[in-house]
Amino acid sequence: MSENGRVFGYARVSSTEQNLDRQIQALSEYVAQENIITDKQSGKDLNRPGYQALKGHLGLRAGDILYIMSLDRLSRAKGDIKGELQWFKEHEIRLMILDLPTSMIQVPKGQEWIIEMINNILIEVLASMAEQERLTIRKRQRQGIDAAKAKGKHLGRPNAVLPKTSVAIIEQWKNKEIGTMEACNMLGISKTSFYRLVKK
Repeated sequence: MSENGRVFGYARVSSTEQNLDRQIQALSEYVAQENIITDKQSGKDLNRPGYQALKGHLGLRAGDILYIMSLDRLSRAKGDIKGELQWFKEHEIRLMILDLPTSMIQVPKGQEWIIEMINNILIEVLASMAEQERLTIRKRQRQGIDAAKAKGKHLGRPNAVLPKTSVAIIEQWKNKEIGTMEACNMLGISKTSFYRLVKK
């Protein structure tokens, strides 16, 4: 890598409600703030505007250095992380991970294989941990939904509340005493909901 390469930082949180300050403060020790690119978006995939701009033709190039706080700022998916690390390697971009001190050591020219060997081991472990955390979150969400259903809680769109006279109105409609639109107006529901109610 060129010693004249540019230095960038990348920070990410999963939602707009979360704060980037802690990451930006840590990255600012190594990167000028104007060169820190941010995203407030989930790490479930790589389709994030800031990150894609960083990798685009106006962003990183051979000889540059990219600082991130931790490996899961790139992604929480193991396959994506490994793919990105390969991309950095192929494009001759040095990735510095603050939570992974071995990625930040300096070695004499010609001995870069030492960093690569150590990082390959640690990266594999951390990538697995990041993916496991994502799977654990999904599992807990599923358990929460199942527990709510078991307690009889209704999830999703609320059921329409119908007047007590709905049975009588449907009987009038069946007996052709009133039309469909009139029945819908009396019940305060749409035609689709009305036919669903009749079917039940």
